[in-house]
Amino acid sequence: MAAGIVVSRRLRDLLTRRLTGSNYPGLSISLRLTGSSAQEEASGVALGEAPDHSYESLRVTSAQKHVLHVQLNRPNKRNAMNKVFWREMVECFNKISRDADCRAVVISGAGKMFTAGIDLMDMASDILQPKGDDVARISWYLRDIITRYQETFNVIEKCPKPVIAAVHGGCIGGGVDLVTACDIRYCAQDAFFQVKEVDVGLAADVGTLQRLPKVIGNQSRVFPDKEVMLDAALALAAEISSKSPVAVQSTKVNLLYSRDHSVAESLNYVASWNMSMLQTQDLMKSVQATTENKELKKVTFSKL
Repeated sequence: MAAGIVVSRRLRDLLTRRLTGSNYPGLSISLRLTGSSAQEEASGVALGEAPDHSYESLRVTSAQKHVLHVQLNRPNKRNAMNKVFWREMVECFNKISRDADCRAVVISGAGKMFTAGIDLMDMASDILQPKGDDVARISWYLRDIITRYQETFNVIEKCPKPVIAAVHGGCIGGGVDLVTACDIRYCAQDAFFQVKEVDVGLAADVGTLQRLPKVIGNQSRVFPDKEVMLDAALALAAEISSKSPVAVQSTKVNLLYSRDHSVAESLNYVASWNMSMLQTQDLMKSVQATTENKELKKVTFSKL
């Protein structure tokens, strides 16, 4: 508490000095790119394999400082989601959630399309030949499988780091479940989306029907091709990663809470949340950078 009081006093004194100065530039903070420097920085950094991320169906690289790029990596199978994928996505995003160096994530697909959805050939045994010797036991088995597959995309939504989907080509079936669990969606002009589960005799059950109605109509961006789209997605991730991780992750948590609660409940929640988060040193650093007309990417924030 004493530390919080000291921070508050310093912040008040800083603002007082700055606001009363004749050359004060204002507190307007741009939330969009004002030039190509961030994009060039994001796309110009050589990709390197991220440590502790070794998978069969995914490739995880460090796109730049604080930004991870997760690729669906079965291009010869149109990135179809096999049994390994459903397990590895959970492992991958649980690690990312705990990674104090990561502040933003981009998800894309290797090869000619984002994903063809569920790999029916690989998954058929689980779905068409469930274990159990009567209706009740088979049902319990299937419910366990469904809830485990739901967690594959729940981990993206629960990850405190903002996740940007970068879609090119087909985004079919399970791909729609995946991108609706992300926070931001970019796509190339050749992207198309299909909810295909009904064509194989089932209702979508791992997120599309629950999340799609809530993201339709959200502002998004379309780009001429995959390369330009990925550059833009990585540039946005770079911009996000330059800001206070306390502020960014708190924003995601509260946006998700507000989506499913009333305005009054959400205001009460964010008041309780920020009564501790406002004591962060990141606030002082961000305000000082703004008042000194200093770029946030030059500010060092502690890991979170």
